[in-house]
Amino acid sequence: MQTRTFSLTLAMALMMFPQIAETIYSPALPELALHFSVTPDIASQTLSSYFVAFAFGVVFWGRACDVIGRRLSMLAGLGVYAMACLFAVFSSDFSLVLIARVMAAFGAAVGSVGTQTMIRDCYSRTQLARMFAVMGIAIALSPAIGVLAGALLVGFLGYQGVFIGLAITSVGLFLYAYQCLPETLKANNSLPPIAPVLRRLMMDGDVWFSAVLVAAFNINLFAYYQLAPFYFSALRIPPSWYGYSGCILALGIGMGAIVNKKLLARGWVYKPLLLLSGLVSIVGSIVVWRLENSPWFVLPMIFVVMAYGIAIPNILAYALRHYADCAGTAGALFGMLYYGLIGIGLASVGTEQALGISLTVSSIVAMCIGWWQTKSV
Repeated sequence: MQTRTFSLTLAMALMMFPQIAETIYSPALPELALHFSVTPDIASQTLSSYFVAFAFGVVFWGRACDVIGRRLSMLAGLGVYAMACLFAVFSSDFSLVLIARVMAAFGAAVGSVGTQTMIRDCYSRTQLARMFAVMGIAIALSPAIGVLAGALLVGFLGYQGVFIGLAITSVGLFLYAYQCLPETLKANNSLPPIAPVLRRLMMDGDVWFSAVLVAAFNINLFAYYQLAPFYFSALRIPPSWYGYSGCILALGIGMGAIVNKKLLARGWVYKPLLLLSGLVSIVGSIVVWRLENSPWFVLPMIFVVMAYGIAIPNILAYALRHYADCAGTAGALFGMLYYGLIGIGLASVGTEQALGISLTVSSIVAMCIGWWQTKSV
């Protein structure tokens, strides 16, 4: 096993990559629909299919990390992603682009599950808290970086510019990882069987509640990236403005994280934090609905993503509290469950093409599930 340490810079780059890879593609949706002569709802399905494939990738690469090692799994996933992007660049049919997106999502999943696994390998419990705090800030900034970069690439090179940019980025990250990424898998690492853990998760209603909650708040975030480019296009707003709107959303997520930290310090627990998130999300969603025919619909999105910033860390911390004996396998399977639900939800959002209604329904679902889950808390 290699003795090199897993650097914070490389860890941040690998953890941010899946989110940047997803949101950088968003500004290309209107041009993609125009180029391949497909409707906005069909073009939007490239986003929902991404999450479904990502869900399977989380489990596959999570398991691969334990079987063939962390380093080899990470390099293989990045390689799959780079090849998928090149395939998309030369695709002449929309169905081929869709296949390329599925392949890309499958490969990108290694950035999430592999990085988290390696961080847990390398750092003590006290260091982990600091590492994940830094990661939280990086992940909050990722969508803004992705949307802004995507808007610039589309403006200069069209939709193919996004795929070229992603291919170059993934190759660069592959070379960086090849040079600097250590192998952190312990020689005596045990491989827990999947079937018993899966059965246990599927029979646990609390896990299902948590998965639906994670999905609902993520659907609220990614519904914006799925539909907003078409809203900006219909309102004849320059694509670059959509890129800047990602900064507003990053600000909202950051504000949510700060509010969450302060409330936790004051002794707030899971139940009030979750219900507060649901309420803030519902209010923001209704205002977005009222304003969605004007450029001002972006501003109330701050409240929607602020709710995301408050809710998600608490749900993830709460969800698998009874699975410490099989944390890695349970985490990968739980990830597959909620990413699959996100994909299904975004497929529905893409079909409806109604941002305000979608946000409101998703927020009400989150509020109801949160209230039901925390009745006995």
